[in-house]
Amino acid sequence: MSKEQHQVNEAIRAREVRLIGPSGDQLGIKPLKEALKLAQEQNLDLVNVAPQAKPPVCRIMDYGKFRYEQSKREKEARKKQKIIQVKEVRLSPTIDENDVRTKLKNVKKFLEKGDKVKLTIRFRGREITHQEIGRRVLDRMANEVKDLSDIERQPKVEGRQMIMILTPKQQ
Repeated sequence: MSKEQHQVNEAIRAREVRLIGPSGDQLGIKPLKEALKLAQEQNLDLVNVAPQAKPPVCRIMDYGKFRYEQSKREKEARKKQKIIQVKEVRLSPTIDENDVRTKLKNVKKFLEKGDKVKLTIRFRGREITHQEIGRRVLDRMANEVKDLSDIERQPKVEGRQMIMILTPKQQ
């Protein structure tokens, strides 16, 4: 049963329906008026749960309670979802040792939180002719966090920058 609105009681436009009782038992194919009467006798609603079927399948249930439980299930499913963000850490090919440690600390923090990390090296001027220096910096960063991450994308040059993407390891 999906998010779309269900046809309830008088909104159902079929002559006869396949009826399911409140406990889930099949009551057979009944005329719509008789099905509505059975639902009203039990102070419940007649809900069309499969309008595309021939004849449509209707169930006798408390529609308000059903909608409440359905919204609760959807809310619970949304709560369990984890939104993965991509955090970018910018480096340069001539980065100093202390700066590497600082950037490394940030990368570890992002990976532990479950975010992807995009390592970017910007080449300025003639630095672009020495791409192997940038690759060494990226390989070193990946090697330092190999226990926390997997390499999703190997270092690749795009224009004047080299990009590598790390994802957190799945436990």
